[in-house]
Amino acid sequence: QVELVESGGGLVQAGGSLRLACTASTRTFSSDTMGWFRQAPGKEREFCAAISRGGASTLYGDSVKGRFTISRDNAKNMVYLQMNSLKPEDTAVYYCNQVNSILARHPQPLLQWGQGTQVTVSS
Repeated sequence: QVELVESGGGLVQAGGSLRLACTASTRTFSSDTMGWFRQAPGKEREFCAAISRGGASTLYGDSVKGRFTISRDNAKNMVYLQMNSLKPEDTAVYYCNQVNSILARHPQPLLQWGQGTQVTVSS
């Protein structure tokens, strides 16, 4: 069974930065399109970013575009989310997952969700 483990969350002030990390146990990681999602209390999970298997192509949700950067290290089975210019509305639990397509307007998760990592942005 593939496991997804997120880390790097924390409490930051508005305008600050965090880098989230996700490790996946799949042996085919380098062939998998990966993405980040987030879920705030009382809200539905929303798509944040996705990256192609080679890392050359990326996709971002409108709410994070220009502020977040997704990257990956296939040698380490890791995907990252660099979050800059954080806003209080970015407060959420962030999850990584394999996604079906980077071309989709709403990329769909393919694996069982991990525990996520909490990001809290104070005003």
